[in-house]
Amino acid sequence: MKYLQSPAVRVGLSISIATGLYGLSFGALSVTSGFDLWQTMALSLLLFSGGSQFAFIGVVGGGGTGAAAMTAASLLGIRNAVYGMQMNALVRPTGWRRFAAAQVTIDESAATASGQTDPDERRLGFWSAGIGVFILWNVFTVAGALLGGALGDPAQWGLDGAAVAAFLGLLWPRLKGREPAAIAVVCALVTVVAVPLVAPGLPILIAAAVAAAIGWFGHGRPTEGLEPDVDPYADGGDHR
Repeated sequence: MKYLQSPAVRVGLSISIATGLYGLSFGALSVTSGFDLWQTMALSLLLFSGGSQFAFIGVVGGGGTGAAAMTAASLLGIRNAVYGMQMNALVRPTGWRRFAAAQVTIDESAATASGQTDPDERRLGFWSAGIGVFILWNVFTVAGALLGGALGDPAQWGLDGAAVAAFLGLLWPRLKGREPAAIAVVCALVTVVAVPLVAPGLPILIAAAVAAAIGWFGHGRPTEGLEPDVDPYADGGDHR
């Protein structure tokens, strides 16, 4: 019970409940996109990255190939690798905990940990949010999958737009500068134009290629871009 007195744990648990409930929409959308219960459960247990999961089932459900689905999911999951480097510096897991930390390094656990100033609170926040979301996300994924048939058309509930809304919510607040915002708008327009012209899953790949090309050949200020979530060495201490 003493852990419940920790502010970071309370934040982590509250985030876990809110995010876990979101798993209902994934479970329902997955089964209505053609995946069975066990495949849906495997995606949440093994992939465990909401945006990537929605992208995967969206591409497959729309008739895209498995390769296109995996590529789209991987593109959305790149941010977790960045989180991993940040959380390794902040949380400093050791031994088997490193493998567990890699699995539960997501938006919610990274945000909860980076929002704390005390090292112990950072660790408590990371683990409470990460484990809490993992458990509840999977529980509600199963519930959504079992209720998927009863829910009917996901579009009637707005579930078909869940992945898009979630990704925009993650991306837009991190755009710090006119150039990255302009690139995001250009890529959105490219995606809209490409959707009716190419196979499902390819529009996001085309947009990613456009963004990479603009970034490679552009000459924007080096200080502009996606603002990092946290500077693990902001305290100025010796971390050698």
